Amino acid sequence: MANNRFKGITGWLHLWLGLITGLILMVVAISGCLLSFEDELELVFFKERHFVRPTQQRLTADSLFNIANSIYPGKKVSKLILEAAPERSAEARVGKGPEMKVVYINPFNGTILYKGLFQQQFFRTVRNLHRYLLLDKTGKAITGISCLICLFLTISGIFIWWPANKNAVKQRFKIKWNAKSKRLNWDLHAVTGFYLSFFLILITLTGLVMSYDWAENLIYQLADGKSQNEPPTKNQAKIKTACPGILQKMEHIMNELYPHPGRLNFNFPPKGGQAIMGQKESEQLPPGCTNAAYFDSKTGHLIKPQPFAALSLGTKIKKYVLPLHAGSIYGLGTKIFTFVVTLFTASLPVTGFLIWLGKRKKKKKPRAVQRSLKILARV
Repeated sequence: MANNRFKGITGWLHLWLGLITGLILMVVAISGCLLSFEDELELVFFKERHFVRPTQQRLTADSLFNIANSIYPGKKVSKLILEAAPERSAEARVGKGPEMKVVYINPFNGTILYKGLFQQQFFRTVRNLHRYLLLDKTGKAITGISCLICLFLTISGIFIWWPANKNAVKQRFKIKWNAKSKRLNWDLHAVTGFYLSFFLILITLTGLVMSYDWAENLIYQLADGKSQNEPPTKNQAKIKTACPGILQKMEHIMNELYPHPGRLNFNFPPKGGQAIMGQKESEQLPPGCTNAAYFDSKTGHLIKPQPFAALSLGTKIKKYVLPLHAGSIYGLGTKIFTFVVTLFTASLPVTGFLIWLGKRKKKKKPRAVQRSLKILARV
């Protein structure tokens, strides 16, 4: 009896929380479908800014840095990205915050292929819709709460789906395609939801880590026994003016430290006394999990290497969060799988709404019959 009551309360919460957040979850899921193939679609839709024809010797990283710095006076380059493929353009991000600019440069002749606001790029807008509903901090709070609700809906959905007896087991694992529309809709919601639930739990948990500092700190506490609070690496040289050619020097050192092919990023500090961080991607690691090194921003001398293998367990887990969430962890196969999961997830609020609508109509029907009987009795 108590179990039935608890299941009833769980079902009631599942229903109303699903109805309240259904539209938000659909927006997040559909935008997530697009983001599953962000890297591939970006190159297809905007190839004119990403591809060049190699014609001569490539410009040095210092030259590309200086070109990007000259585009927006008063703003400084915060990140320079050098692709491994010779036919790819170089990307520079200038400034920081909402007003950060992006510049794509032909690395062979210095031609500007595209420039504009970083956040106004198409897939950045999709990402902002996915994470913030285009509402900045307010949207982040809404999607964060919705992520918590989605976790509850997933777990409570498993509890509601769980068969009451052995006779009901078979029908809970498969969709009865030849059933009437009401039963078919229930199967599409309950059975599909059950199979998706295991992956949705992973997606929502990783989403929580990206939404809340406490969730991120929990990873470090559980894995490392302490929070992540490392001070920025400082320069070693006591000079004010940077030496010429330091980026070329750093690029050479990075390629010696990590000889594998891969995209190279230089992250420039907001303060002059801090070190420059170089990152190199590897085909052996998921996206975002890079081998890194810190360099003196005035001399280009190596301060310390930081290979991915040497990172703490908590830091490694944190870096795996985004590729797990986006489905890029094992390349195209997991991207396709994530796309399918998020697409079916977008359908769950629709089928759930139809179940609620069907129950509502069922309740109204007996009342209508009772009214008709009363009218007939009076006649």
